[in-house]
Amino acid sequence: MSPLAPRPTRRVAVLDGARIPFARSDGPYATASNQEMLTAALDGLVGRHGLQEPGAVGEFVAGAVLKHSRDFNLARETVLGSALDPRTPAYDVQQACGTGLQAVIAAANKIALGQTESAIAGGADTASDAPLGVNDRLRRILLEARRAKTAGGRLRALAKIRPAHLVPDIPRNAEPRTGLSMGEHAAVTARAWGISRADQDALAAASHQRLAAAYERGLFQDLVIPFRGLARDQNLRPGSTVEKLAALKPVFGLDAPGPTMTAGNSTPLTDGAATVLLASEQWAEARGIRPLAYLTAYETAAVDFVGGDVAGGEDGLLMAPAYAVPRMLERAGLGIGDFDLVEIHEAFASQVLATLAAWEKRGLDPVDRARLNVAGSSLATGHPFAATGARIVATLAALLAEREGPGRGLISVCAAGGQGVTAILERT
Repeated sequence: MSPLAPRPTRRVAVLDGARIPFARSDGPYATASNQEMLTAALDGLVGRHGLQEPGAVGEFVAGAVLKHSRDFNLARETVLGSALDPRTPAYDVQQACGTGLQAVIAAANKIALGQTESAIAGGADTASDAPLGVNDRLRRILLEARRAKTAGGRLRALAKIRPAHLVPDIPRNAEPRTGLSMGEHAAVTARAWGISRADQDALAAASHQRLAAAYERGLFQDLVIPFRGLARDQNLRPGSTVEKLAALKPVFGLDAPGPTMTAGNSTPLTDGAATVLLASEQWAEARGIRPLAYLTAYETAAVDFVGGDVAGGEDGLLMAPAYAVPRMLERAGLGIGDFDLVEIHEAFASQVLATLAAWEKRGLDPVDRARLNVAGSSLATGHPFAATGARIVATLAALLAEREGPGRGLISVCAAGGQGVTAILERT
């Protein structure tokens, strides 16, 4: 083969996953940093598979959405604080809520191209320890003082500081282009698609009940690593029912008649971390690890949620998977009926239901609800932004392996900024 000729790609195996239980913000992990949580998840994989020796893992790819300045090199610092060989290269990625899945894709690409034999990918986020920015007016004064050439100049600059300048800039859960929170955007989409309160509450209740059942049958026995006193996701409510959820008051979309979105059918602010071990088939065989599944396709998309067809529902903030999935399935020559399991990130129940409706509008078959989020999803687990994609990949791979025979699973993750990341896992 000519050195310039394209090399054939290799299959990428999903071997295992490890995450810490997800916790509600300002709870058990209130003082845990992104690095501490991500290190705990990473060490779960390293310890389980004996990956401490030099060169055991080709690289570590991870990210976070809410990052302090100290997190600028989060993945690398996590490696240095973990049991992984400190000579393991690492780098950060960030694509809002799609970060964890995009990290998996980045690692998988290098394995597929033969550039590395193994990698660990994941993400972490803490809403409890969100970074607080210096008030911009104070920042400008401090910079002016720093640039001053004399002590008098510095004092004159600092004399401009007023009490109002000491108020910090607190991160807002809002899109910079619109000023609307993700929940308010989702409420617009819910109205556009006519998503009912009853359907949202039913999906939310099912998420909790299915996650509880998955814990009871031991699906997460190896996937979830106890951390800071938690052994299960703190947001899980096994007794959740449609009737209980129906008693909650709406919290989004209050500017229009008939709001339907509540705290119960929306994900809470959450802290947590998750990782996934990926490798070539040869690496897995040499280590005696049987792959759970294979990552066979992925697709990203974005919508114009500012100037597009937002009121009509087509280009709502969280609707990019409605475009990414049909494109991916067409490229793969597959239809919805070819999937045994479908995993849609539950940012909001309304967003899941709108995505299902949009897929049908674009010619895809309806998703069998018995195959949708069969072990629960973000409404029950919670949603530490950058960790969710890795959580879903590991969970879906474990679910496919649990079936023992061949199977195929679809992943759909919406993300802030009007983006979506999707993927296909297969077990042969």
